[in-house]
Amino acid sequence: MDGLIEAVLAGEHGPLPSALVATSVFWIHHGTRLAGGDTTYLNQYVLVRLGGSFGGCAFEAGEIDPAICRDSSGLPLDRLLREAPRPLRIAALDAYLSEARPHRAAAAAGDAESVALPTGTPEIRAKARDTAIAALLDIQEGARVALIGVVNPLVAAIRERGGAPLPCDFNLRATQWGDPVTDDMHAVLERAEAVVATGMTLSNGSFDTVLERCRSRGIPLIVYAQTGSAVARAFLGSGVTALSAEPFPFSQFSAEETVLYRYRTVGRA
Repeated sequence: MDGLIEAVLAGEHGPLPSALVATSVFWIHHGTRLAGGDTTYLNQYVLVRLGGSFGGCAFEAGEIDPAICRDSSGLPLDRLLREAPRPLRIAALDAYLSEARPHRAAAAAGDAESVALPTGTPEIRAKARDTAIAALLDIQEGARVALIGVVNPLVAAIRERGGAPLPCDFNLRATQWGDPVTDDMHAVLERAEAVVATGMTLSNGSFDTVLERCRSRGIPLIVYAQTGSAVARAFLGSGVTALSAEPFPFSQFSAEETVLYRYRTVGRA
């Protein structure tokens, strides 16, 4: 990850960030409890507006302060990439890479598949989103799938694809169906035949570890990203096998049809 930031600062992925300005920095704090579930998901996102694009990064409660929005809006982008707390650095990097090549442009070029999430309730939209993510898995019946970052509809979607989920999350102890959730990422990475990881791994610093372990074991890594969707895209073909990229505004913030973008490497996941 540090290497990617350095390359961006050097202008290897587009214009020099020192010539760009983060027009707006803002954050969103929200909670969600889906019908039939007993888990309230609490999420915080910091977001950066750059030109016609947004970059986003989820973070843990208390990790940054709301004052960061006042202090960072209008700063040169290179300052955020060099000096900001990690979640804001990831959001700034995501905004830069999204502006350099929007997901919609990648879809128009045939490098990504756009998937429309239907108008409807949170439950309808979450199921459609997580079914689209699980469709990136190409696995045999009963294959063990590490799920790094647990949401219950995605656990169900992996099972529907024939996978046996190995759920891992820092904040949950059990799935909706009582499956134990470990907080030991290394344990599930050693047992898995495929890995599905959230973009939150970019925020908490575990992405590089997940990426390297999947490379060394030769197993597919699928990333589902609201956090850092364009950042994760930079690793396609170099450890990331497939990606579900969901740029801001995220699906949970609308009841109308929205789009996510699926990327696959040549060999598929």
